[in-house]
Amino acid sequence: MISLGFEFAGTLLLALKWIPAYGFWNGLYRSLFTSISAFNNAGFALHSDNMMSHRTNPVINFIVTSLIIMGGLGFTVYIDLFKKKSFQALRVHTKIMLIGTLLVNFFATAVIFLLEIHNQKTLGGYHWFDQLQMAYFQAVTTRTAGFNSIDIGAMNTDSLLLMMLLMFIGGGSTSVAGGIKLTTAAMIIFGTISYIRGREEINIFERAIEMKFLLRSFAIVVLSSTLIFVITFLLVQVEPDLPFLPLFFEVVSAFGTVGLTMGITAKLSVAGKLLIILMMMIGKIGVLTIVFTFSKPKKQLYHYPKQDILTG
Repeated sequence: MISLGFEFAGTLLLALKWIPAYGFWNGLYRSLFTSISAFNNAGFALHSDNMMSHRTNPVINFIVTSLIIMGGLGFTVYIDLFKKKSFQALRVHTKIMLIGTLLVNFFATAVIFLLEIHNQKTLGGYHWFDQLQMAYFQAVTTRTAGFNSIDIGAMNTDSLLLMMLLMFIGGGSTSVAGGIKLTTAAMIIFGTISYIRGREEINIFERAIEMKFLLRSFAIVVLSSTLIFVITFLLVQVEPDLPFLPLFFEVVSAFGTVGLTMGITAKLSVAGKLLIILMMMIGKIGVLTIVFTFSKPKKQLYHYPKQDILTG
């Protein structure tokens, strides 16, 4: 019901712009298709240039990015917001998703804007407002949606590195988004801060988080990073004629089920495409789900004597 509600609202809003432009049935179909694609973070568009022809249309940009964000928050967030009457009463997960999404989108928009403002192949040459909304659109869609309003292959290397980080993080747990999830990244950050401050427990919004959630977050990051390294290594072997950065970008995009590319997907061999397909399937199912499928976790019934180990 949540999905249908957002998709119906998105269809109506997009139809107000696209029915006059494309006719009733064609405009309605485009609106429905784009609304479903945006909310489910699919990134498929009916335009041959994806969303580049609407790059300077603030109404279309706002509707599509809002649907992407709503789809990436997670259904548990909406249930919590519906049940609770104040921000203080919300679960820690909900608070992290709301505040974290706002901060990540703001940071990513600002950085992409600053890095690409003088790039004539992307943001350069446009009015500052258009540059800002194009940077915002690309910052939001990079999380896992996969739409693009600028040429990805023409972006600067530093911008592409930022986008790979955003694709790796992804959206929220129990959402339609991929990646390691925003709450997983937040747990790593808060766990690191707690260690630096010498605290024995992780405190977030005046709540103590069990250590098992930090260990699970570390496991997700380690397994995901290892998987990306292995697939990238294999892809470099089967695609020796293609440059490394586009291949690496392709793998991270597949892991996050994003779908963005620097333009090399059609150039991949059969083996290369199979590797990308495998990565997309693993990214959608989740690395922990796959690991637990073949190795069932068992409750530890005994404890060994404790001993220190040198690290760092």
